[in-house]
Amino acid sequence: MPDGKRVVITGATGLIGRALARRLQAQGYGIVVFARDPAKAREDLPGAAEYVAWRAEENGPWAKAVDGADAVINLAGAPLIGHRWTDAYKRQIRDSRVLGTRGLVNAMRQAAVKPRAFINGSAIGYYGASDKIGLTESDAPGRDFLGEVCAAWEAEAKPAQDAGVRTAIIRTGIVLDKHGGALPLMALPFRLFGGGPIRPGTQWLSWIHIADELDIILQALADERWQGPINATAPHPLTNRDFSAAIGKALHRPSWFPVPKFALNVALGEAAEMLTTGQNVVPAKALSLGYSFKYSEASAALADLL
Repeated sequence: MPDGKRVVITGATGLIGRALARRLQAQGYGIVVFARDPAKAREDLPGAAEYVAWRAEENGPWAKAVDGADAVINLAGAPLIGHRWTDAYKRQIRDSRVLGTRGLVNAMRQAAVKPRAFINGSAIGYYGASDKIGLTESDAPGRDFLGEVCAAWEAEAKPAQDAGVRTAIIRTGIVLDKHGGALPLMALPFRLFGGGPIRPGTQWLSWIHIADELDIILQALADERWQGPINATAPHPLTNRDFSAAIGKALHRPSWFPVPKFALNVALGEAAEMLTTGQNVVPAKALSLGYSFKYSEASAALADLL
């Protein structure tokens, strides 16, 4: 596989990474999967050009795969949902993003032939819990845990740009996909006739259909104009109450059984804040660059997925 068609991906077995790898393979790219367990990655995502043992917090032979690659796409990070946020797990959330990005950037800076592009993951948690309408890429980071994690994560990516590698930072919202992620969990109570908003219900939910998420990443990979922070969210966020009503309509189910905040606190601990607060984020940069969303309205996205 020519170096000009070789792309290194971390987080390739996750929700976004798996779908992205398939799209890249269909376009003729050779995928180099960086994983802590290459054998398991091979089972989960067959057909890659190479599987490389990767621990970015450690120096190792994996760095050779970065040299001469067309691009590096970094989607790795410990999951936010599914674990209680103990102090130890919060360190894992932060370190998996910050140290992982630092290691990749160091490898790119030292490469004899640097990648053309670096696409680094981030999240709209960057903005912190906010009631502001229409947060854009120019808004400041929040001061809560996720805001500080995302700001530190992005800071580690910026030296790649200074080293001559075009760098795009994708601040992703809630990704809607029928195969995994948040949507199947959100839809399950509705399927059982027990769905409804998470109280208070007025918190904003900034979402994106998986098809648009992939297209934005691919645009950032291909187009030299795409660099710096980019919000990967649909143009029309909804309140949790309105989003819940849209799920109910798509499934022809009622949507008036509220989920109390205290129940989430008992079940999830501090992680419940992700569901009881939110952000109203708009994709200002993507729209200014001419990106046209396949799914700009939640009703259409949910009808397609549910």
